[in-house]
Order: sequence, then structure tokens, then C-alpha cells
Amino acid sequence: MRVAEGEELRSVALPGLTLTVRARPPARAGLPPALFVHGLGGSSQNWTSMMAALEDTVDGEAVDLPGFGDSPPPDDGNYTITAHARAVIRLLDASGRGPVHLLGNSLGGAVVTRVAAVRPDLVSTLTLVSPALPELRAQRSAWPTAALGLPGVAPLFQRLTRGWTAEMRVRGVLALCYGDPGRVTDEALLHAVEEMERRMALPYFWDAMARSARGILDAYTLGGQHGLWRQAERVLAPTLLVYGCRDQLVSYRMARRASAAFRDSRLLTLPDAGHVAMMEYPETVAEAVRQLLDDSTRS
Repeated sequence: MRVAEGEELRSVALPGLTLTVRARPPARAGLPPALFVHGLGGSSQNWTSMMAALEDTVDGEAVDLPGFGDSPPPDDGNYTITAHARAVIRLLDASGRGPVHLLGNSLGGAVVTRVAAVRPDLVSTLTLVSPALPELRAQRSAWPTAALGLPGVAPLFQRLTRGWTAEMRVRGVLALCYGDPGRVTDEALLHAVEEMERRMALPYFWDAMARSARGILDAYTLGGQHGLWRQAERVLAPTLLVYGCRDQLVSYRMARRASAAFRDSRLLTLPDAGHVAMMEYPETVAEAVRQLLDDSTRS
């Protein structure tokens, strides 16, 4: 995997699980720890710009969830939201870095919501960028991604797109995830294409995608105390919610419900952002995170 200037990669071996962690040494000693968690099909690289923007504020690390980035699949093949949350918890317990400022995007937002609900001792603050929390009426543009979790759809899509180049796939992802794909530089596009080529060569690429998408669908159907909205209500940590008005995967209309569910929350809405605001507007999101941390420290 590509490592940006100032970043370091390390592998953390846990029973039945190996995780790759991307770290960016802080600007000075003594800064509070933070952990960043990516979304479906993403990796720790999704947080590179944000980690750089926050290097004067936190001691940041980003994890590749099992089966994504440079982390191999879990031994048990479990890609549910609960399993991903368990992986994050085990990483934090093993590192002894908690409590941390925990940040998640999309699938990662659902994962860290569960972490914050069941292990409040590990979380100082929570930042959710377009979190994948259950929607009764998902946008039509999100249907194809959700369909990957249905039996047989991923193999079918794999066959239908066999002739697509890595660049075609990347441009499709950018059109879906960015409010304005034109903000992506030529250099960033080249790096994304190289990463797509690397991932497509992995024998478990489609399985990790399909099983994680199925995990999201399964989590949406859970009721009672295990439901994600009920768990959101249990979160004690001060929470920053970030939504993009051009998000084609998570509707910005969910911001109102999320603001009501998380008891100590604040909202940042970005009119021109899509699904990955931390990649499109890293400085803006970083400033909101700094304010959250400052306020939580004073309170």
C-alpha cells in the first residue's frame, strides 16, 4: 500500500485477526490519541489528509478493517458490523491507547457507533462522517451498493464488469462518493487507480465487499438493544455529525434524526460535499473536530 510522507504502517497480530495500522506521528509529544475507521471498500488511506490536518491536535492512527486495505481477511470470515466493532475494540485494548477520539466514515461510522455504545471507556469523543445508520427509504443511488450484500449479486457484478479497467472503476467510485469529482487531482487519481489495481488482484476482494455489505443490511434489520439507532442513544461521548448535501449513499436528511439520537451532538452540514467529506474538505472537518475536542476538554 502507498504510504504518504510522514506516515508509518505496522501490522498488529491478534488471535484470529491481523490488522494493518497507519500512523502519523504527532507534531509534539503528549497529544491525545485518535483512531480513524474507513468505510465500505475504503482503507486507512481515506484518512491521510485528515490525519495530516490534525497532526497538531491528536496522535492519530487509522486502521484497515479486516479484508480491506492491507489487512487480510479474518480467520472466521465474519464481516458483520459487530465483528468489525470487535476488531476495533480488540485493537484498542491491545494497544492500551484508550480512551481515544474515535472517527468513522460510512460503514466505519456504524462500527464506531457500536464501539462507543458498548465500550464507553474507550471513547473520549465520537466523529461520524456520513455514518451508515439505518434508513427506511434509502436513495436510489445507494441501491446498487446495498445490493452487493444480496446473495449472488457480487459474483454477477464481477462478471458483468470484467472488462472494466481500474481507471473506469475508480472514476465510477469518485462519481458516487464525491460531491465534485473534479476536486480530485491528477496525482490522487493515479494513486487511486494503482490502489484499485492492487485490490482487484486480491483473491478475497469481492468476498470482503459482499460480506461487509451484507453486514450493513443485517445491522439495518436488527431491533431492540442491538439496533444501531438504539445504540446511538446509548452513546455518552460528545459527538460530531458531518453530512454532505450531495451525498448519494447516505441522505443528508438523516442528519436530523442522528442529531436527536446522539444525546450530546453537534452537526456540520457541508452543501457541496458528498459521502467522504473528510477527503473533500479535510481542513473544514478538521477544524470542527478541533472545536469538539476543545469544548469536551473544557466541559
